[in-house]
Amino acid sequence: MTWTAFHNRGETLRSVIATSAVRRDGILPMDVDGVSTAFRDELDLLAALTLKWHTRLSGQIERMLAHQPMDLDEAVAIAWSNTAHELPGVRMIIDHYRTHPLDDAMASAMAVACFKERHLLAVMAGRTSLGDAAAARIGAEIEERARLLHRGLPMIAPDAVYVEPEVRGSLFERLRAVVAA
Repeated sequence: MTWTAFHNRGETLRSVIATSAVRRDGILPMDVDGVSTAFRDELDLLAALTLKWHTRLSGQIERMLAHQPMDLDEAVAIAWSNTAHELPGVRMIIDHYRTHPLDDAMASAMAVACFKERHLLAVMAGRTSLGDAAAARIGAEIEERARLLHRGLPMIAPDAVYVEPEVRGSLFERLRAVVAA
């Protein structure tokens, strides 16, 4: 792929994401300018959107864990909710084609993507390890909790979740201030 084709594909993908956020119908916007030249078919476009979702989700999880390292479940659920808030049309498309794939290849790809997403959620929440068979079930529980959180709350910024503790002087400095007063 040439640099021009790569750049055009990125621009087209951004247009698709923006269109999906406006439409919010869960259907791939194959009518967006450049889609037919930048992507082979619906599966190619869906794969690019799924990659965008997973990349943004991973970044959100890392950001939330940096600010809320004590409650991993909550941090991961908030990260999923924030990602769904940022990419609402993409999440609706993923959900739609997960339940209504166009063909067997899409069904297989969406099943793998779902498994990997749920595995990521479970591992990052600290509730399972990489080879654990229960990861998909645990990840599904975290995803459901995140969906409930997403329906009820606006996006939560990491700074709103974690407040830096007030810097206090040492015991000696505080006693000196009391005696001086």
